[in-house]
Amino acid sequence: MPDKTYNVLFLCTGNSARSIMAEAILNARGQGRFHAFSAGSMPKGEVHPLALHLLERLGHDTAGLRSKSWDEFARPDAPRMDFVFTVCDDAAEEVCPVWPGQPITAHWGVADPARASGHPAEQGLAFGEAYKVLERRISLFTSLPLASIDRMSLQHHVAEIGNSDAIPSEG
Repeated sequence: MPDKTYNVLFLCTGNSARSIMAEAILNARGQGRFHAFSAGSMPKGEVHPLALHLLERLGHDTAGLRSKSWDEFARPDAPRMDFVFTVCDDAAEEVCPVWPGQPITAHWGVADPARASGHPAEQGLAFGEAYKVLERRISLFTSLPLASIDRMSLQHHVAEIGNSDAIPSEG
């Protein structure tokens, strides 16, 4: 019997950078165990060009990435989510739709790289930093023994991941 594939939704207000990057990272790193999605409460309607550039430079498939409303995932015919993570503080404070199936939720707040000002290189650094934080958290998440851990412990673990600002060391 094949292992379960877990559906994960990453939420952010604009769904143009952080949630998009998280979707791409988990789909690439999830080794078929996860199917990631992203959405926003007030989607910008386009993916931030620096997010797309970074993802493409790092070898991620960006073909299906788009900025979309979280309403798409609250419909009866939407994929049933196992996990829902907010990655921005604004979305965490909003009243979210009721997700069918009572998915496990957590807040994994990440600084908004789209708000970075200054020279384009500084903006690029902000996107790189957000990517590293998301990649580390997703790595911790994908290493959890999901099939063998009770719901309450799992809820605790995913919440703790959101408190982790550890960035993997180089080398």
